Amino acid sequence: MSKEIKRNFIRKQYSKVAKKEKIACCSGCCCGGNDDVNNISFQLGYTEEDLKSVRPQLNMGLGCGNPIAIANLKEGEIVLDLGSGGGFDCFLARRKVGEKGYVIGIDMTSEMITLARKNNEKMGYKNVEFRLGEIERLSVADGIIDVIISNCVINLALNKQKVFKEAYRVLKKGGRLSIADVLVTAKLPEDILNDLEMLAACISGAEHIDKIKSMLEEIGFTDINMTPKENSREIISAWVPGRNIEDYVTSYIIEAIK
Repeated sequence: MSKEIKRNFIRKQYSKVAKKEKIACCSGCCCGGNDDVNNISFQLGYTEEDLKSVRPQLNMGLGCGNPIAIANLKEGEIVLDLGSGGGFDCFLARRKVGEKGYVIGIDMTSEMITLARKNNEKMGYKNVEFRLGEIERLSVADGIIDVIISNCVINLALNKQKVFKEAYRVLKKGGRLSIADVLVTAKLPEDILNDLEMLAACISGAEHIDKIKSMLEEIGFTDINMTPKENSREIISAWVPGRNIEDYVTSYIIEAIK
């Protein structure tokens, strides 16, 4: 199966999510009610304060963790969100960096970018922007980013080494990664590996933890820290009930320094 077929399938699935034609792929939300989405967000590590700080419609229940919680964002920093979706994490980051900071979200799905820009108009932020593009080829200048965040998106990239090389390129010296993603911890069965739905559901495209660590080291990142979420099985088992995918992949927080 070609990379283009896979990429187009992923883009199509998340286009449907943006247009509310499909339940979020890496989410346990089956009903679509606000309480359901909030409960998922609490599982991922978001707080009640986080959810109250943005309009309820902005929370799509996507992700496998909360990268903002460990990013230690400071006022005035420039933040880049890889796979920004409807903008939820970007708006939370904006609260941390304030008026003097800046937040850039990048997503490959035009419908998600349109949604995020509409959301930003309603939020009224002048220092948040959303750019259409692939995270393997970032439309960002060299060495200008303080912090890169991402929530369960790099597993969807078909060339993860390019993603991390691009991340390294755009980060300032001393800049940091703060990423939530799923990593393989046991060999995935062939039926899962060859299932496009499982790719879009953030499962079959995941990479083994050791390989991700090696990529980061080879590119030049230091102080690499990879921490599994304690409630990972609970989070992931809800994505594709009955397939026992929590036996093969685990939600991790990945931190590293340039």
